[in-house]
Amino acid sequence: MSATIDSIREDFSFLDDWEDRYRYIIELGAGLSPYPEEARDDAHKVPGCVSQVWLHTSRGAGGDPVITFLGDSDAHIVRGLVAIVLALFSGRRASEILATDAETVLREFGLDEHLTPQRANGLRSMIQRIRREAENASASAATA
Repeated sequence: MSATIDSIREDFSFLDDWEDRYRYIIELGAGLSPYPEEARDDAHKVPGCVSQVWLHTSRGAGGDPVITFLGDSDAHIVRGLVAIVLALFSGRRASEILATDAETVLREFGLDEHLTPQRANGLRSMIQRIRREAENASASAATA
């Protein structure tokens, strides 16, 4: 995926209308890296999302590993939200993921005001899953 959280933030600042922002979010989702078919299973499914959302995690080596995520959804707007969450977290060290205040970043975009409660809950579920992956990576490194 080529969009960074900074480029998304900048693009959002130019879009005044929420219809344009929704279109942009859908475009971000269309740009997601292909998701592996074998990872469309219950183990990778994110609970708490109304739409189906899958999250695949790859963990690097070391005490503070870089964690990379792939994600997908069966809903266009949710795929875009997945793209935003991945831009925020994927490719970062576990400690960075745990130090990131995702709620504040997403509030900057105004997503908390413009998503249905179900979508907002799903977004929180994705973030919790990513944080749990980072916590597990840190705990595994500490016990190794």
